[in-house]
Amino acid sequence: MNLHRIADLTVDLGYKYERMKKQADAYRIRSENIDPEVTIYLSDSFLEQKCRETPAMTPEMAEYIYTGSVFYSGLILFGGFMLHASAVLMDGKAYLFSAQSGVGKSTHTAMWQKVFGRERAKILNDDKPAIRIEKDGIYAFGTPWSGKTDLNINVKAPIAGICFIERGKTNKIRRENGGAVIGKMLSQTIRPYDEKDMDMLLGHIERILKEIPIYTLSCNISEEAVHTAYNAMSGKAE
Repeated sequence: MNLHRIADLTVDLGYKYERMKKQADAYRIRSENIDPEVTIYLSDSFLEQKCRETPAMTPEMAEYIYTGSVFYSGLILFGGFMLHASAVLMDGKAYLFSAQSGVGKSTHTAMWQKVFGRERAKILNDDKPAIRIEKDGIYAFGTPWSGKTDLNINVKAPIAGICFIERGKTNKIRRENGGAVIGKMLSQTIRPYDEKDMDMLLGHIERILKEIPIYTLSCNISEEAVHTAYNAMSGKAE
């Protein structure tokens, strides 16, 4: 076994290519006495098939992408899912920013580091943080699957809020009614084909929308946008 601890789950994660090995190293645990809750091993034939389906894809890329997909399928069974978002860890809490690709969520969170400093504001995960409902709260986790930038840390933090970003000329943020953003949430995660898994995912999202503050931020790429988001989501006016 090749055990890792990801989102508070013990994962037997097999890989043969350097990218996945590098990304997973911070999550690896040195034990052979724990039964895995999730097992991920992809065959060479599976990777070859995926490369045939997408000619621009290499086996290394396929391994990175589809190990994440298998983990996601297992995560749903344990009260969680991965959100297409860039997550900032600051003062012990996670701030998640989600948007369609190209809107600027990673640019926005990078600005948090510019404003608050890299020691205070850390990128928890720049593409696919895990969200998981646990007995004592709802948490965001770094995962090895973090998109093109590879920015992630193996840390768990309670969620201060989830914010959907829209481009705007001025910076405005509003608190959303949970029910109004179910569609946005579903559009930024993987929707399972299995009906039972889909029902579980909807249940997780419903619980999160009830307990976690949800926002929409209309913003430009500026330091003012960071202050606008932080002041609203933290409840602390600077």
